[in-house]
Amino acid sequence: MQTQQLGQSNLFISPLGFGTWASGGGNWEYGWGVQDDRDTIAAIAAAADAGINWIDTAAAYGLGHAESVVGRALRELPASRRPYVFTKGSLVWDAQGRFSHSLDPASLSREIDDSLYRLKVEAIDLYQLHWPAFPPGAAEQSIEAAVAALDKARLAGKIRHIGVSNFDATQMARAQSVAPITALQPPYSLLMRGIEESILPYTAAHGIGNIVYSPLQSGLLSGRMTRERIAALPANDWRAQRSPEFQEPNLTHNLALVEVLRGVGARHGRTPAEVAIAWTLRNPVVTGAIVGVRRPDQLDGLLGAADLKLTDADLAEIQAALPETTASPVPQSLVNA
Repeated sequence: MQTQQLGQSNLFISPLGFGTWASGGGNWEYGWGVQDDRDTIAAIAAAADAGINWIDTAAAYGLGHAESVVGRALRELPASRRPYVFTKGSLVWDAQGRFSHSLDPASLSREIDDSLYRLKVEAIDLYQLHWPAFPPGAAEQSIEAAVAALDKARLAGKIRHIGVSNFDATQMARAQSVAPITALQPPYSLLMRGIEESILPYTAAHGIGNIVYSPLQSGLLSGRMTRERIAALPANDWRAQRSPEFQEPNLTHNLALVEVLRGVGARHGRTPAEVAIAWTLRNPVVTGAIVGVRRPDQLDGLLGAADLKLTDADLAEIQAALPETTASPVPQSLVNA
């Protein structure tokens, strides 16, 4: 795969990144159901073989479990094939697995050390503040103090670059007043385009890269989700209860959009998922898209997004099928959490 510079850093990343939200398993508040660690490890190896050169994870995924699995996968790869490791902090949990949010410098310092231990790496290539406030809309803590703590960790050699996730333009400006920000990780998909208005223009103007998450809207745009499969999602899959895109009145329209993507993909010999991901990558401000992979065989319907060039006719057909409202810059499921 071709690579592209991430922001103004020395990291050159593939168009697709390996996402590990589902790798955390199902035994936590935002789990995706049961996940076999052996499948995750095999999928990471297969992704590296295919040219995907970065993994995105977070301390919160599976309450540390996803990071531990990533660490195991990295140890099984020769050094020359190991991808960059991006992780996130600021969501902490108690003994019952209940989340709280902390931008406290001492808390972030502990989180970084814990992530290094689980990942078994000498330094984290990109360390991101997971949320400016959580749940979205909660009172903000000091972004400036948090970024100063990350910059201290950078100078100590524990992290290499600083990133933020789910930040708006004003919050990014506050972060940048303290230290350079390499990348933003925002949600971006055909069903969630709110960042186009002010957030992406800000990153373009300030040399910040964008690694977007949920380009498939939590798997809904993959082409593999049927009404029956959605109805059968287990109780420990957060989408079953919390994602309005998986429920009516949105579901009928979203499944119709998937059929449009299927038709566009058929003209190119690609899957609906590859079309949906390629749609996000066609934006010149987007550096890479995070794709969740649970098994090696799932890569077959995703890798083609990296070099798929949608035509003007394709884009017009897709645009005509979009819902009237795609403006929320953060997942509504988390707003309602």
